[in-house]
Amino acid sequence: MSQLPDPESLRLLVLVGDVGSLSGAAARLGLTQPSASKRLSALERRLGLVLVDRTRRGSQLTDAGRAVAGWAQRVLQEMEALLTGTEALRTKRDAELRVAASMTVAECLVPGWIGELRRTRPELYVGLQVTNSEQVPDLLRSGAVDLGFVESPRAPAGLSARQVARDRLLVVVAPGHPWTRRRRPLSVAELVAAPLVLRERGSGTRETLDQALRKAGVGEPLPLLELGSATAVRNAVIAGTGPAVISELAVGADLADGRLVSVEVEGIELRRALRAVWASGRVPVGPAAELLAVTRRRGKQA
Repeated sequence: MSQLPDPESLRLLVLVGDVGSLSGAAARLGLTQPSASKRLSALERRLGLVLVDRTRRGSQLTDAGRAVAGWAQRVLQEMEALLTGTEALRTKRDAELRVAASMTVAECLVPGWIGELRRTRPELYVGLQVTNSEQVPDLLRSGAVDLGFVESPRAPAGLSARQVARDRLLVVVAPGHPWTRRRRPLSVAELVAAPLVLRERGSGTRETLDQALRKAGVGEPLPLLELGSATAVRNAVIAGTGPAVISELAVGADLADGRLVSVEVEGIELRRALRAVWASGRVPVGPAAELLAVTRRRGKQA
């Protein structure tokens, strides 16, 4: 394909599956039926697939259409998160709520939290500063932000903290990697001896891994490559660079779609708490308290 499908065509396809009618889906998007039909036909030509069965009784997705609609739904959700996250970054200077978040939390959770908060407070400006877990406490202590989110193994000293989510680190490889053919779990010794794609020092993911390896009685991991975000690590593994230890939150869709494979490791504990943190001695109020309430609601739904 020379071009990616446009979001409106994907949204139309999803709606056809939901309502079982091309005319009904078109009406929801404010399109005429001929325009919607033309848009769907262009999408089918671009993908080289028949996505919709058109009959006198209505329009139904084909098997291929249902599969594509499922992927399209995830794409549209990620685009919404992207727009929410970039809007937060763009408005941080004039923000009423200033937030700092570690990389994985910022990439995987914060956009959804902010999006829910903004649905009830559309006038609220939220400034998001994305950094690593090591830097978040300094931003809070200096007064640069009102609320922080970290993924380090321990709550930062001198700050109040509350768990907002649970996560675990996974060892992941590309589908063709020799580890995918193992019949037994990987040992900690084998893991620490293998060159790994790692997050940078100072990140919560790296700190969690280093601490878990120390508790297991082995040395530090062997860096093949050190990168500054979960997305960069994920992309490197998909490209076949090497194995990595990464947050399950960052690779859930890749595991489900077969782009990555999780490798079991025995003798090491890689579960961790994700925490909200704020200045000690202060009770979060206003937008900060509202955002904390959103994280509590999301945590109960998970």
